[in-house]
Amino acid sequence: MNFTFEIAKRYLLAKKSTSAVNIITWISVIGITIGTSALILILSVFNGFESLLSGLYNSFNPDLKIVPIDGKYFELDSTQIIQLDAIEGIIGISKTVEEVCIFEYKDIQKPGIIKGVDSNYKSVTSIDSTIESGDFKLKEDRINFGVLGKGLSINLSINHKDALTPVKAFMPIRKNTSILNKMGKEFKQMNIYPSGTFAVGSEADVQYIITNYESVNRLLSQENKISALEIKLSEDHDEDEIRAELVTVLGDNFAIKNRYDQEESFLKIMNIEKWISFLIVVLVLGIIAFNMIGSLWMMVLEKKKDIAILRSMGLETKNIRNIFLMEGIIITGVGLILGTLLALILYYLQKYYGLVTIPDGFMISAYPIELKWTDFVIVTATVVCIGWLASILPAYRAGKVSAFVREEL
Repeated sequence: MNFTFEIAKRYLLAKKSTSAVNIITWISVIGITIGTSALILILSVFNGFESLLSGLYNSFNPDLKIVPIDGKYFELDSTQIIQLDAIEGIIGISKTVEEVCIFEYKDIQKPGIIKGVDSNYKSVTSIDSTIESGDFKLKEDRINFGVLGKGLSINLSINHKDALTPVKAFMPIRKNTSILNKMGKEFKQMNIYPSGTFAVGSEADVQYIITNYESVNRLLSQENKISALEIKLSEDHDEDEIRAELVTVLGDNFAIKNRYDQEESFLKIMNIEKWISFLIVVLVLGIIAFNMIGSLWMMVLEKKKDIAILRSMGLETKNIRNIFLMEGIIITGVGLILGTLLALILYYLQKYYGLVTIPDGFMISAYPIELKWTDFVIVTATVVCIGWLASILPAYRAGKVSAFVREEL
């Protein structure tokens, strides 16, 4: 191996009779350097966005969310609530109820989702950390207050300095009596006074108004109905054990969703975009590898006499092939090391100085970025594989050179 490596290194560093070989070789190194850097940075940027948005979603989503498999609502008796509270690892449970309705504010109407939460909701989630203006206040005396998603607040043109104008929530009456039909009342109305706005960076911002649990139940013409149980777990919890105990208490007619499950569609789409971007750069890197094939092929033609001498000295065909395979790996390795260093420099500049900025209107000023050691493993394996594949054809050609150059096949 050392003998093969030394010859390959010598061939790479030695002056070539044709300057074009040197030029093509260094173009290959530069191409692999840029490709490697691009692969690492693409994965890092997607990691940054995933961490940023997951952190925001985690402020809105609980550790576990229990929803019925069939239907919208369910009920719990007092015994079940006591049993749920007694499960080890659960430190908080919040009952929530939500439904689609129409919101109206000063003649502006928008569809959205009204979500009623109980007094435990603030401790089960980190909704406080998402409040951009105002306070998380849901009820005071008999007045209903609510916090609005930032996007919905903008769409309704909410004036938060106007404390006298409520947001009106309209819900179709589910069971009309004959008297109500005669009076022409088709919707039930609830007044909600805006107490603040929240922003989590998702569709929730343009859909939700969060208010108190009891009032939403009354708006829905029902009592103590639950859309979901939102659960906060201890840091040292065992999710599988807790899931098993929840099924024991509630039965198997419920879906138990962790944080990933609650945003599964979003995270899947982001992962698809991440790996499609990765594959596009891999394809470009594959095209760049044709330069390396060309440089190695020209090197084989240039070193035919040397190969013939090595054959005469007893070197086997596989060893001759290994020389040029090793040369391709060396070229790839140099580009990989330089590309990794370049990526680390650009990562540092982006992380601490915001080298590439995001247009105004987004929640951050520069692209987020986060490195993971698994990215280096994936990129290294990908680049080395491309370099090895690009070296096979020239190495095979070198193996066909005979001990007598004039008899070369």
